[in-house]
Amino acid sequence: MTQQESEKTVPTMPVIGQTAPAFKAQSTQGPINFPDDFSGKWVVLFSHPSDFTPVCTSEFISFAAWDEKYREADCQLIGLSVDGISSHIAWLRTIKEKIQFNGHKNMDVKLPLIDDLSMEVAKKYGMIMPGESTTKAVRAVFFIDPKATIRAIIYYPLSLGRNFEELYRVLLALKTADEFGIATPADWHPGDAVIVPAVNTSKAANERMENKMEGAVCYDWFFCLKNLEKDTVYKKILKK
Repeated sequence: MTQQESEKTVPTMPVIGQTAPAFKAQSTQGPINFPDDFSGKWVVLFSHPSDFTPVCTSEFISFAAWDEKYREADCQLIGLSVDGISSHIAWLRTIKEKIQFNGHKNMDVKLPLIDDLSMEVAKKYGMIMPGESTTKAVRAVFFIDPKATIRAIIYYPLSLGRNFEELYRVLLALKTADEFGIATPADWHPGDAVIVPAVNTSKAANERMENKMEGAVCYDWFFCLKNLEKDTVYKKILKK
C-alpha cells in the first residue's frame, strides 16, 4: 500500500477544544442546520452503525428513556447513522410497536435521527473507521457545549453497547465544572466532593498546606477537595 492509499484509510477526527464541524442534514424531526439551530444549548451528537440491528435497538430504547433528563439539562440528543429517513422511520416505528428492553416498551423516540446516506457528516466527525467497517459508523459520542465547542469524545466499537449512566454523568460533570469553576474526581456524581483547581505559585501552595483555604480539605498542595451539595449542583445545571 502506498503512503497516499494509506492516508485515505485514516479517518479525520475532530478533537476536544475544536469547534464542532458544521453541517446541514435531514432528520426524522425535520431539517437540521448545525450548530445554528442549537445556539445556546448543549448537544450530544452520537452515531450508531445501522438501523434494524440488535445492539442499536437496545441503545435507542435507552436514549428514548433518557431523553427527558437531557432536556432538563438543556441538552439536545441528536442521532446519526448512514441510513436513510425511510429506514429510520420504519425502525423507530418497530421499536415503539414491538420491542421491549430493560423494562421499557412502547418507547417513542422523539430525538432527531439524521439521514447520512452520503456519509458526509459521519466522515466530518471521524465516525467511519475502516478497521471496524467502511460502510457503518462506529458508536461515537460528541459532547458539544453552547458555543459549539467539542468538550468530550467517546468512541465504542460496533459490538459494544454504551453505558447510559456514564454518558449522562459526563454531561453533568462538564456542566458542573463550567458553572462552579472546579474539576471532578474519579467516579464523581452530583453531591460528591469536587476538586479545587490547582495553584501556580509557591505562596498559594504554602497557604493551602497551612489550611488557609476556607471550605476545603487539602491533602497536599495539589490535591484539595471541597463539598458541593447535590441540590446546589442541580439548581444550576438543570431546568427544574
